[in-house]
Amino acid sequence: MAENKPKTKQKQPLIYVFAGKDECLVNARCQDFVEHLTEPSQRATGLFTADAAQVSAADVLDELRTVPFLTAKRIVVLKNADQFVSKNRDLLEKYFENPCPTGIFVLTVSSWPSRTKLAQKLPKVGKLIDVKEPKSWQLPGRLAEYASDAHGKKLSKDAAELLIELVGDELTRLYSELDKLALFTDNEKTISVAHVESLIGHNRMYGAFEVIDAVTAGKTAQAVARLRNMFAEDKTAEFKVVGAFAFHFRKMYNAKALLEKGLSISAVAGALRVWSNKEGFFRQLDRVTLRQLAENLQELAWIDYAMKTGQTKAPVAMERLVLKLASQASTGENRVAGA
Repeated sequence: MAENKPKTKQKQPLIYVFAGKDECLVNARCQDFVEHLTEPSQRATGLFTADAAQVSAADVLDELRTVPFLTAKRIVVLKNADQFVSKNRDLLEKYFENPCPTGIFVLTVSSWPSRTKLAQKLPKVGKLIDVKEPKSWQLPGRLAEYASDAHGKKLSKDAAELLIELVGDELTRLYSELDKLALFTDNEKTISVAHVESLIGHNRMYGAFEVIDAVTAGKTAQAVARLRNMFAEDKTAEFKVVGAFAFHFRKMYNAKALLEKGLSISAVAGALRVWSNKEGFFRQLDRVTLRQLAENLQELAWIDYAMKTGQTKAPVAMERLVLKLASQASTGENRVAGA
């Protein structure tokens, strides 16, 4: 009978490379990794972090070979290390062949070409973490994982989707908002739609409602003034106001479609969770057509793209949209059936 040999404990990698095009996302992933790797009490003596442009290769190697004090491993984090790697490739290749057993070397880079000698040596002594932006359909799941891992809380699918609509699809900003929500919910185990609406969405969604209500009623000056106040009152509005308008227009579009299928107002309100200011919401629907709402959503999608590519700024683009809607309202275009 074959002897059962005890399983050997898998060695911890001594080198970690975080690679990705989005610097903020890569650094956030690296930071999260380091925080899980070290206890707060050990970081003063066991952790060295530097920007690669500010240190020499000799400094880095000295830090890695420094005997750990009050911790099992000495962790050296080198951020934005692309040029550092290119400049010190021969030296790093030698280190990868024989890394210090008491040091953990962590690098962040924008790319890690697989054909280089360093890339070929890494799997024997370390690990590559390829940091990629999640696809849009993956975001709710990623946020739920983060809420669970970082805060021990459950994030409902509806709450995750609403958060994305209001904040946008930039992962680091979404994580930041989740951190706030975790504090806001205190001892509650689940972050719900109500929490997102209360902490993040209430003011912006209410502001978007007021602007849309004014513009569809032909009160252009009031609509523009309220829009400008939204930017003046909230420094983060530039990143989130498009999401607030898209959220409201999407709800209007879905409600209008259900009404045209013959559903009652009460049934539509229940299906779409229209609880607050129900009368005002359905009053707005009487002033617009389904096609107009679809065009508004397309316009907001373009504004979001143009902002991300530096073609426009949120205050300018949103004011143009409001004036365009006001012009259509004044000519009665959005009251024409089927228009």
